[in-house]
Amino acid sequence: MEEKELKELLARESLGFKMAFEEHQRYEKALETLMGKLFLTDEEKLEEKELKKKKLILKDRMYQIMSEHRKSR
Repeated sequence: MEEKELKELLARESLGFKMAFEEHQRYEKALETLMGKLFLTDEEKLEEKELKKKKLILKDRMYQIMSEHRKSR
């Protein structure tokens, strides 16, 4: 099963994956908004850094769930 298909399956079948995926998407949109600005304040730079960290944590969690799913099959 390809990665995209697995993500779609888990988004339907795993509440933990679905929640992580949706939160990851929210952080991505917030980052896109920040990156659309010509200049970031110090506060916005800090927010950008925090959003990137949170996104990475969620991405790691999603890949962990995907790996566990593959092993269980």
